[in-house]
Amino acid sequence: MESLCIVRASPCVSSSSSLSSKTSSLSCAPSCRVILNPIKKHHNLAAFQPAFHLFASTQSGPHGSKRNHTARIFLPHLVASMEEVEETYIMIKPDGVQRGLVGEIISRFEKKGFKLTGLKLFQCPKELAEEHYKDLQSKSFFPKLIDYITSGPVVCMAWEGIGVVASARKLIGATNPLNAEPGTIRGDLAVQTGRNVVHGSDSPENGKREIALWFKEGELSSWTPAQQPWLTE
Repeated sequence: MESLCIVRASPCVSSSSSLSSKTSSLSCAPSCRVILNPIKKHHNLAAFQPAFHLFASTQSGPHGSKRNHTARIFLPHLVASMEEVEETYIMIKPDGVQRGLVGEIISRFEKKGFKLTGLKLFQCPKELAEEHYKDLQSKSFFPKLIDYITSGPVVCMAWEGIGVVASARKLIGATNPLNAEPGTIRGDLAVQTGRNVVHGSDSPENGKREIALWFKEGELSSWTPAQQPWLTE
């Protein structure tokens, strides 16, 4: 029969042959709790496996072995500290401008807590539209898409924040408005894919590329919102 002694998060095992009537003879800490239930294959019990801590401190035992101590960094805080501030390009398309939805769309990103760093009303030339949508050149709808984007002014926006690219895509909703969830911009304000009101970068890399494409040097502002301490830790 084997006994399992639990000290903090790390188990230590001693055989019944070496277990004396006094717990002080064990190599565990005096405050450990001894469990005398027979466990034949304790190494297969996930509940008793020692946890791995990224930033756990270590200390040498009496025989040179190392044991883990409780991690000193709470995991959510660690993850938050590793998150990077991203940039995304959001464009209100000609139909969104013509329908007077500019304020509504900007408000949704402001209420979320993202920082607006660039904003302008702009008549897009054909060359810029073709460069922006160059990945879709092989598609049959490409000429129609270019005509649509250049048919009237668009509102160009640069937004900044932690996880802003993925979060903005969720705020915008599915490409086909009929598949977009209620509460999203397209789910609430659009009906057809060809008139889906707004564009958002699909990756941090594209966010940087598109911002550089649509904004000239000096058109972006670097500033600190007064509400920043109430948005992020």
